[in-house]
Amino acid sequence: MAYTRRIMLAGAVALAVAAPAQAQEYPAKPIRIVVTFAPGGSSDIVARALSAPLQEKIGQAVVVDNKPGAGGSIGAAEVARAPADGYTLLMSNTTPISLAPPMLDAPPYDPLKSFSHVSLVATVPDVIMVHPDVPAKSVKELIDWIKSRKETTFYGSGGIGSIGHILGETFRNDQGLNIEHVGFKGSSPMITDLIGGRLSFSFDTLPQNIPHIKSGKLRALAVSSRARSDAAPDIPTTTEAGVSKVIAENFIGISVPANTPPAVQQKLYDSVQAALGDANFVKRMGELGLTVRKGMSQNDFQAFVADQVKTWEPAVKASGAKLN
Repeated sequence: MAYTRRIMLAGAVALAVAAPAQAQEYPAKPIRIVVTFAPGGSSDIVARALSAPLQEKIGQAVVVDNKPGAGGSIGAAEVARAPADGYTLLMSNTTPISLAPPMLDAPPYDPLKSFSHVSLVATVPDVIMVHPDVPAKSVKELIDWIKSRKETTFYGSGGIGSIGHILGETFRNDQGLNIEHVGFKGSSPMITDLIGGRLSFSFDTLPQNIPHIKSGKLRALAVSSRARSDAAPDIPTTTEAGVSKVIAENFIGISVPANTPPAVQQKLYDSVQAALGDANFVKRMGELGLTVRKGMSQNDFQAFVADQVKTWEPAVKASGAKLN
């Protein structure tokens, strides 16, 4: 009996020692960041730029996996279903978290209950752009041109349910315009059609469009942020342009499935925050018009996301946009 008790005691001690040791092993294999849009968009740009410094800080390979579709809800749903072990991360952003759920009859996840939102990474505005053949050099001139036309004017965004789509519908409703949305599977194909003249104008995030604006292939009329972008200081804000209701900044962050162990979340938070201090990353984001948001606590980020969900729901419903 005494021998048996010694064996049991030894086993208990071994388990007690092994438990923290196992917790400290994270991460023991590569980490995957799911991007909810096709390559080339802002979330993809941030994920790929962040992966190098994050890999260095966390000590494991970090790979980017694009899962586009249905306003980002396909990729977000995949992460919500993933094991809560810290190896599948969501490059969370405004569209799948704040915009897609109200547009779905049966959302496959809850934007707050299905995830733990770990860290804010960056914010980025949308930009209103026109093809150079459109005779408008300001938002007011664009509105006047659209109203002068008998036919419907088509505008594009990176997808149905994207923040560009919602801003476009807000623009339509606010100004009483005869415009129609064309949703694409990501920004890249939309930009191709805009440059090709198959669309008249668009709402899209700024970073991937800066090269086309600088080259003259596209003309930028306004950014949707409250302040001008350091990367494009000559572009006025929508408030300055006279359409103050067309205002929003996309947030981009790191989220994980709900019930991911607190120790794993803390490791991720610390590693992401360290990566956000990387000088090359900060410089690259600034050049592209993204603002790095280092320093927000995880609790504050959770509250920020909750506020975003609450704030966007009325605008989404007013737009009438649906993903089903």
